[in-house]
Amino acid sequence: MTITRRDLLAGSAALALSPLAMRAVAAPLPRDAEIAVIGAGAAGIAAARRIASAGRKVVVIEAAPHIGGRCVTDATSFDTPFDRGARWLYNAENSPVAKLARGVGMEMYPAPRGQRIRIGRRNARAGESEDFLATLVRANRAMGDAVRGKADMPAAAGLPKDLGVWAGTTDFLLGATATGKDLKDLSALDLVTMAQRDGPSACRQGLGALVAKLGEGFPLILSTPVTRIVWSGRDAQVETPAGTLAAKAVIMTASTNALLSGKIKFAPDLPKRQQDAAAKLSLGSYDHIALELPGNPLGLSRDDIVIEQSSDRSTGLLLANLGGSSLCQVDVAGSFGAEISARGEAAMVAFAIEWLTKLFGADIKNIVKRTTATRWNDMPHIYGAMSAPSPGGQPARKILMEPMGSVFFAGDAVHETQWGTVGGAWESGERAADAALRKIGALKDAPVAEQTRKSRRSQSRATAEPAVPGGRSMNWPRN
Repeated sequence: MTITRRDLLAGSAALALSPLAMRAVAAPLPRDAEIAVIGAGAAGIAAARRIASAGRKVVVIEAAPHIGGRCVTDATSFDTPFDRGARWLYNAENSPVAKLARGVGMEMYPAPRGQRIRIGRRNARAGESEDFLATLVRANRAMGDAVRGKADMPAAAGLPKDLGVWAGTTDFLLGATATGKDLKDLSALDLVTMAQRDGPSACRQGLGALVAKLGEGFPLILSTPVTRIVWSGRDAQVETPAGTLAAKAVIMTASTNALLSGKIKFAPDLPKRQQDAAAKLSLGSYDHIALELPGNPLGLSRDDIVIEQSSDRSTGLLLANLGGSSLCQVDVAGSFGAEISARGEAAMVAFAIEWLTKLFGADIKNIVKRTTATRWNDMPHIYGAMSAPSPGGQPARKILMEPMGSVFFAGDAVHETQWGTVGGAWESGERAADAALRKIGALKDAPVAEQTRKSRRSQSRATAEPAVPGGRSMNWPRN
């Protein structure tokens, strides 16, 4: 039984660098630039590449000591690259990031198909899996029907009341693992109009390593947080502990949570209109708990995905034997993920061990070797995983896409249908770069308009396609 559906781009946290990240051109802060890009994540690197290709002077200023933002590959903790943040690129056949990867010697591979559903310590039977799939389809259609021609509402308000034993798993898959937020905290309208996320691929060297590779050769000011942006005049000034840079235009790619944290000041203050928009597009919670399990004690295949029939929020998603290694990853998300992350790494690892023991009965505690856990909600200058809209949040993107004097916003929050994804962040960075180039008179045409039309033609409402984890089209079930 095969069905295509929308799904998740995971995000996670904690800082560990790939050697590729250190090849960036670490430059001193110049006194001026035509365009300054704040943030060296996917959106910032995309913007810098676009500006440089137009032959204009660009400088990227990054608060962290590495490139990538929420795309970070840990190449040292385990014997295989571990993406502490985003892992999947969706619609890889048409993804500009995937195409660039092949040009810089990075290897992309398609996400494997198939996953398992556990009910207690056994795999779901065929009839049970069919029932679950039918429940997902019914829930997704119901949410679409609930907002069709009506005002936005919490996605949970559109769910049928008779989901039975699959209610918890449905909320987990359609909400937490897909967006980092529970359905009660998520816009139903944005969820059902989200672009379909098919054809996902991973980078064998790590998605974070890929973004770092694509950022090589640009003037990058690392470990330099921006403290204030003066934007009232014709040009802008970007203030940092290393000095002040004058720019004709500024592209701001900081996360919505970072904007709301007050760590970056604006003069004049960030208008309430933009603050409210950022609040409606805040980041959800999504973290990875990595466990090295030698000898494959769970008896799973390479990159197997496992979920459970859950009765409450205290659940996870397993990605086993990453890349054929002994590394397994338990993902926690939504309100439960935020709660367990707040308790610290030790509590997160303890939960993962207990959860796997409950599902498989193996003596995980005495088998597990090296461990780590990400905590994106506490990551300085980021404070969360991926942007997800609160009820009524859909108009907020248009507000953040509006130029604010010489300041332009970009990032995974600022895309109409690919929000919360690396591809959406990349496309928004290119779009902001085009707007900034037009602002300084370096671009007369508007290629982004045609790009947006193509994006809209390729997207699908797919309201009958339930969101699932792992960023791929999947076969349900795999027993």
